[in-house]
Amino acid sequence: MSRRPEPVQVIKQRRDATLQKLVAGVPYIQFLGIQIDRRGDELTAVLPYADKLIGNPMLPAIHGGVTAAFLEVTAIVELSWAMIWEDMEAGRVDEDAPRIQLPKTIDFTVDYLRSGLPRDAYARARVNRSGRRYASVHVETWQDNRSRLFAQATGHFLMPPRDG
Repeated sequence: MSRRPEPVQVIKQRRDATLQKLVAGVPYIQFLGIQIDRRGDELTAVLPYADKLIGNPMLPAIHGGVTAAFLEVTAIVELSWAMIWEDMEAGRVDEDAPRIQLPKTIDFTVDYLRSGLPRDAYARARVNRSGRRYASVHVETWQDNRSRLFAQATGHFLMPPRDG
């Protein structure tokens, strides 16, 4: 006898709660105002425009450090999400567990392609390789047009030990 599938709303709530817990564990995400938009298992990071993000008020342009941080946060959240997806879908993510352990940056290289304008920015990460100890991720960020990137990055990360 097979179990009845969970209602879609229950699955959606579990996914959203897990993502919220992941994001809440990084205070810098709240400081920058980064939001994570989830559609199924695909994540898009959103950096809503704020005056505090401007580095050069004469242009004005988003600060390069903010751009790099946005890209790095996007990569780490994507890696963490991919890491916990299987456990979450199997119902093995404990709501009362301590915060999720995040990958640690080994190196992170940013290519600044043009100035980030004073408007919302979006980013998506693609995991190129993910093993038990090491992962490689590519991230792209854009503003109005997905095909006109203003920065991209490649990072290598040390993966946290897995339980079990």
